[in-house]
Amino acid sequence: MTIVTDPRCTEYRAAGHPEKPFRVARTVDLLKSQKSLPLNWAEPAEVTREQLLRGHSEAHLTLLETPSDFDADTPYHPGIGDHARRGVGGALRALNLALSGEPAFSVLRPPGHHAMRDHPMGFCYLGSIALAALEARARGLRVAIFDFDVHHGNGTEALLAGHEGIAFASVHQSPAYPGTGTADVSTNCFNYPVPPAASREAWRKAFRSALDRLMATRPQVLAVSAGFDGYRGDPLANGTLEREDFEWLGTQVRDCGIPTFGMLEGGYSLDLPDLVLLYLLGWAGVTPGVSRAA
Repeated sequence: MTIVTDPRCTEYRAAGHPEKPFRVARTVDLLKSQKSLPLNWAEPAEVTREQLLRGHSEAHLTLLETPSDFDADTPYHPGIGDHARRGVGGALRALNLALSGEPAFSVLRPPGHHAMRDHPMGFCYLGSIALAALEARARGLRVAIFDFDVHHGNGTEALLAGHEGIAFASVHQSPAYPGTGTADVSTNCFNYPVPPAASREAWRKAFRSALDRLMATRPQVLAVSAGFDGYRGDPLANGTLEREDFEWLGTQVRDCGIPTFGMLEGGYSLDLPDLVLLYLLGWAGVTPGVSRAA
């Protein structure tokens, strides 16, 4: 398994904002120090304007260079366009590795699944996983995207709705930010809203249903928007998931049995590094005795 990262993504911050540099810095530190899972390391790929324009408008790319906050949750930072493009490059590098037979996970910031075609939102500036899916589709591959962030992947949905050969499924808390995802909006985008404080069993059932529906589309590659904010200790939602649920999620992804890559989306608790490691251990099949019951 390969981790895609770049230390430059920790160079920006906003006082009091929950999307902090530690999310990547401490996660990378733990992944480098642990001994359970052998890891390779890679840098983000270069990103072309053509690849960006598959999902975003010219106006959006210009907006990223405009020194003004985009909304209350999504501030402007000097160089944020470069950081966001490296986020896309991380997803593209992970895609390329997966297609070569190497599972890969991008640990970068900012996240991407709320970014819309024409504007950033929700801590997200470019739709990294959607752009990677569009790149895979441009190569003639059928793609499935599984989003288990506690917040609906509205940006990914908006960028991919109606695209033949791409299927997207989001399992998320509802009601919650951004207020979307209460029902399916197109024939290729599937939503699984889960009530606040729902049981872990309800979450697992929704995860399994989403993956089964995606696999029914016979994808050739699976992309995962991995959000860890459904954790019971996360400050931004009302999830009930425990540490072992993220390890279980990894086993479910692994059992899909097709080339797979993923990227870090949300997750704002101090336990994030441990949750990421547990997910990767489950995905790699390293830890014995993990329950696979849904």
